[in-house]
Amino acid sequence: MRYLLALLLTLLNGSAGAEPLRVFVSVLPQKTFVERVGGPGIDVQVMVQPGASPHTYDPTPRQVAALAQADLYVAVGVSFEDAWMGRIRAANPRMRVLDSSQGIDLRAMEAPDHDGEPGRGHADEGQSKAAHGLGGHGEGESGQGVGHEPQVRDPHLWTSPPLVKQMAVGIRDVLTQLDPGNGPAYAANFDAFSTELDALDQEIRTRLTGLASRRFMVYHPAWGYFADTYGLTQVAIEREGKEPGPRALAALIEQARREQVKAIFVQPQFSRKAAAQVASAIGGRVEVMDPLAADYVDNLKRVASVLAEAGTPNPLSQ
Repeated sequence: MRYLLALLLTLLNGSAGAEPLRVFVSVLPQKTFVERVGGPGIDVQVMVQPGASPHTYDPTPRQVAALAQADLYVAVGVSFEDAWMGRIRAANPRMRVLDSSQGIDLRAMEAPDHDGEPGRGHADEGQSKAAHGLGGHGEGESGQGVGHEPQVRDPHLWTSPPLVKQMAVGIRDVLTQLDPGNGPAYAANFDAFSTELDALDQEIRTRLTGLASRRFMVYHPAWGYFADTYGLTQVAIEREGKEPGPRALAALIEQARREQVKAIFVQPQFSRKAAAQVASAIGGRVEVMDPLAADYVDNLKRVASVLAEAGTPNPLSQ
């Protein structure tokens, strides 16, 4: 009912002939967030196209030209922003830029240690400001993390529903500033989306209750915020984007057996070879899980379902 009211308000306000707000985002999940908060009156375009990597993406000339007409850019700290944000700003100096990571304590990406525990921990938020001038933390930024070694900031905030709710607050506020007349619709849309995120969060927590092993392997460590939110640990297979050598692969297999790991996630943008070798050796399963999927809610439900099915129920929880 609340969403229908918001939709009606948006349509009525849009009938006056005002141009829709033109918004750019970096990755597909953000498009979902902006559309849910903004409603049908928002024109949202995505920079990193399906199948491309946000680590190495180069905007097309058509995208750069379209940015000259944009009202808002919603950044999230992925690598390509570091290289391109200066040029994106130059294409349209009047365009507002929202840093979705503002106010969020960014974690450090896992530094794989195939002979022991993966490196973990939160990077010091004050150590580094992104080179793209957003005041946030780019994926390529380094600071002092665990053991005072350089750590890479993890930009995959959207894998945690509570963090998406926090990001949605910023989206609601900036849309309202740019378009005050539709403020009530944006507020109602946000409330409806917030309720859905709360329900998703609770469903995942329930689904992941009672696992004997709370570890899973990933080729690329993109699920850290999901793991932190739900008391899990991701174990990275790659090291700086490279496949593990024979010795590291053997250590991974031994670690997976020792820690009862059965689920191994790979992204469609990365190689599956090493993950398949580990899975074959431990009798586990390789699952293609894309943190860049547009169907955000269903995607995270599937992640939780696979982890629950692959995990061994703890007898004490029965």
